Amino acid sequence: MTDVVQPSLESMIEAAGGAVNLLRQAPLGKFDPPGYPKEYSSWRDEQRAWLNTVALLELSYHMPELHLRGSEVIPFLEEIVVNKLDPFPVLRAKQLVVAGPDGNLIADAIIFHEEEDFYRICGDTDWIYFNVLKSTKDVTATVNPNWYGPQIPRDVFRVQLQGPLAHDLMAELVEGELPSVKFFHIAELSIAGKKVRALRHGMAGSPGFEIYGPWEDQEIVRAAIEQVGQRFGLRKVGALAYGTSSQESSWMPVPLPAVYTHPDLQEYREWLGPYSLAALGSLAGSMTSTDIEDYYIDPIEAGYGGFIDWNREFVGRDALRERFENQRRRKVTLEWNDEDVVSAIAAGFFGEQKGQTLSLPVPHYAFYPSDVVQGPDGSQVGISQWSSFSDNARRVISTAVIDITHAEVGTELVLLWGNPDVQTAHSDAQEVRRIRVTVAPAPYFTKNIRDAD
Repeated sequence: MTDVVQPSLESMIEAAGGAVNLLRQAPLGKFDPPGYPKEYSSWRDEQRAWLNTVALLELSYHMPELHLRGSEVIPFLEEIVVNKLDPFPVLRAKQLVVAGPDGNLIADAIIFHEEEDFYRICGDTDWIYFNVLKSTKDVTATVNPNWYGPQIPRDVFRVQLQGPLAHDLMAELVEGELPSVKFFHIAELSIAGKKVRALRHGMAGSPGFEIYGPWEDQEIVRAAIEQVGQRFGLRKVGALAYGTSSQESSWMPVPLPAVYTHPDLQEYREWLGPYSLAALGSLAGSMTSTDIEDYYIDPIEAGYGGFIDWNREFVGRDALRERFENQRRRKVTLEWNDEDVVSAIAAGFFGEQKGQTLSLPVPHYAFYPSDVVQGPDGSQVGISQWSSFSDNARRVISTAVIDITHAEVGTELVLLWGNPDVQTAHSDAQEVRRIRVTVAPAPYFTKNIRDAD
């Protein structure tokens, strides 16, 4: 029997006539976390919980992990990540940010230092894994993908408690006294007789904990969380609200990975297969450039400029330094005009010429959404890349990168809504509508994630 040879990302780009054509026809629509219901109560009620009480968010079924082991994990990572890793003691976590040779953003992830020579990375880890396979350092990698079947069992379950009452809930939940846990430190705790670890952080912009432990213990731990949580107004967050959980804090969940063009990344593109997100994720929206590089952002625009360790060499350092010293764009929140949103919703369902459907709570319909933002003279001044209706904001908001000259809070701009270059089944209309938007801060609400230490 002849083995089937899977196409590489590089060969798929060539066959499609370019990366833009490939992604405009890609099958994977907007991010839709699997494994649990769309709603537990209502998505609006669930959104309100992370601002007012406490929300339980599920990460066990969509968050792949890469496990790194060896005595030279940190020296290896320092070659490819932009942020500072030293010092990095056990039971700490850091955000990893990786850029390409051109200084554009490839991915970000969270790394947990679990044991002396064991690190757990959660997020988009393809680029890191590829480099491990090439490295001569003492580092090995094991992939623990987002799969929970018997073939590749999950290592741990993972949930988050987020909101102003998360700390109080945790204090009641754990056995014994809840230790003082600093931001991005990891505590070892016992819940319902089961040993777990908890990272102190704040995904939704409020103090929170990310709890993880052995997969087989999850039901007992979950039951304890829900029982104690009743006294604190706990709401379980379904898949619909989960897709909006990063909007108010302005973290970009899935920026387009800048891997499609640079010659130094050809070997990586030849290694990536047809089931990688870089190959599967659809690109759609009102932006219709044929140059994939127009859709890239860099780590500074994504808000990671303060993380960069300029005191060592890493992939993309020189290009990133030039961008740091000559920043052109800034991450902002855009408030969508209520009347224009209502008009766009109506145009998607009624009338002879239907517009692109504007669904709630997540309006965008592509895995990599890219909508044009125009200035007063009609020229493009930015890209809107992630949008949600926030019941806490009482409006549709989106995260965008905007030319610095138009990025001041209060500036009035126009977002183009629609998909004039329809090539994906996830878009249902070409008509482009103008939605007035106003520049607002990013994060939209003031973050309060370091309290309750």
